[in-house]
Amino acid sequence: MTRTRYLAVALLLTLMLLLLLGPYAASAATNDGERLSLAGILKNPQGQGVKEVAVTVLVNGQPVKPANGEEIITDKSGSFLAEFLLPAGTLPGARVEVTASKPSWRPLEPTPVTVLTAGFDKTGIRLFQAQAEFPMKRAITPAFWIATAVLLLVYLLIAAELMHRTLAAMLGAVLLLFISYTAGTFNKEYFILSFDDAIHAIDMNVIFLLMGMMIIVGVLKKTGMFQWLAYQSYALARGNIFILSAILMVVTAVCSAFLDNVTTMLLMIPVTIEIAITLKVNPISLLIPEVFASNVGGTATLIGDPPNILIGSYANLTFMDFVTNLTVIVVVCMVMTVIYYLFWYKKAYQQAEVKDVERTIAFMSVQYRIKDKRLANLGLAFLAFTIFLFIIHGVLHMEPAIAALSGAMFLLAISRVDIVEMLEHEVEWPTLIFFIALFMVIAGAEETGLIQIIAEWVRDVSGGNLTVAVIMVLWVSAIASAFIDNIPFTATMLPIVAFLNTSIPGAESGILWWSLALGACLGGNGTMIGASANVVTVGLAEKAGYHISFLGYIKACFIPMLISVALANAFLLVATFVRPLTMSR
Repeated sequence: MTRTRYLAVALLLTLMLLLLLGPYAASAATNDGERLSLAGILKNPQGQGVKEVAVTVLVNGQPVKPANGEEIITDKSGSFLAEFLLPAGTLPGARVEVTASKPSWRPLEPTPVTVLTAGFDKTGIRLFQAQAEFPMKRAITPAFWIATAVLLLVYLLIAAELMHRTLAAMLGAVLLLFISYTAGTFNKEYFILSFDDAIHAIDMNVIFLLMGMMIIVGVLKKTGMFQWLAYQSYALARGNIFILSAILMVVTAVCSAFLDNVTTMLLMIPVTIEIAITLKVNPISLLIPEVFASNVGGTATLIGDPPNILIGSYANLTFMDFVTNLTVIVVVCMVMTVIYYLFWYKKAYQQAEVKDVERTIAFMSVQYRIKDKRLANLGLAFLAFTIFLFIIHGVLHMEPAIAALSGAMFLLAISRVDIVEMLEHEVEWPTLIFFIALFMVIAGAEETGLIQIIAEWVRDVSGGNLTVAVIMVLWVSAIASAFIDNIPFTATMLPIVAFLNTSIPGAESGILWWSLALGACLGGNGTMIGASANVVTVGLAEKAGYHISFLGYIKACFIPMLISVALANAFLLVATFVRPLTMSR
């Protein structure tokens, strides 16, 4: 009996002990591993994160998979975070390294990371953590040469007029994607651009801004508004085409400073064509000076030209920063523009038929009347509403495209104008598709490193000399923006200029931002594809039956572009040594 009692007590004590020590026993049973949390970011030489990089983690030289079994890919910011389950006793003594790879980039050599002890989790597993930055450098691969060749091919096809510019751009975009998903599938060195990246590269703000303004302009055209404006402009100039051309250039420049240059040209082109028809001169002799003036005038303000919008946002520059620092040089460049084109098109202007000015004005006052006053008033009201939204869009954090589409859709809804008619006849679809395709082709050049290599060259050659840096940023931006759309080039140059501002003595004043703005905006005048306003002007002129060739555009615009940039160069050098430019803080 006593023995039985002792056994019962021993069994009871054993059960109580198991109940008390159960969690610790379970912890000991599961404490057969360690958990490593590794965070990192892969950056290019300018300090920007590199997206979609495949990351591999090595422990003592052997690759290990994350706990979730998924491949490690950096996000849009270039960052990654992964957790690993390792055998007990591996850390902290093991060698932990990171490697990475991405097409058109040099593979990251195994780079060691420092592992720190972080304690234990609730199950008793020992925790470790590590975080680090890893540098990525561009590699010259077959994809780089293909993207460069395709970009040059597109420009060659446009310049030689071997095919329509929209077809040339679409062909280039399709070639990049076709090669990426054929040769690039089997060899990553031939992968140029993913479909997702191509779609992401399309600046829908530009596309919808153009579409919205085309619709507003289309509605106003139905009222006879532009014919009436043609009559008023002609009456103001009293038939003198030289004065008329100067007036049109100045009006275009001023409007471009407070709207954007694309919108301004959309409004001015129909008026200009009407005037040219009346005077029996080729509208091109008025349109090219106008679009040149549009890009010059748009340089003066934050909202006048897309590169300025990018620069202002990145560098936190205000509307008044641009006005205060750039108005003087813009006025000087405008004076040069007016004088140059009055001489350049002197022969064309002299051929204008100006007979009996008073009789012509009287005839135009009857012929060019506003046909629908109600629709004209509605159109002007919603145009004013749209312009107001453009002016305050920075305060509202509203994209300009929203302003344009809002004005266009509200106008169509209230006026009851047929939207199908507007989309079919007033929206210039070949121009919009050209923009879409060109964005893709430029994205290929960006993804493979062409634009970045150009930007890095500026940084390396300038060294630590502020004067050299000012000249380099200005001229490289100008020449590149003439042949490569100034929007993606400006976006690529932003971190370069930011780095130069902190590494070059004297650059903290922000003068390099103004070098970039002047170079990108004025340089965009060099060719018909250098700026959005140029493309719109060429497209609408062609739609009206007046063809502007690529080489013809260069012949008329490249020399005055160089003169305007030279004037900007002198202005910046004076600002560097005499009156420093300033920024609000």
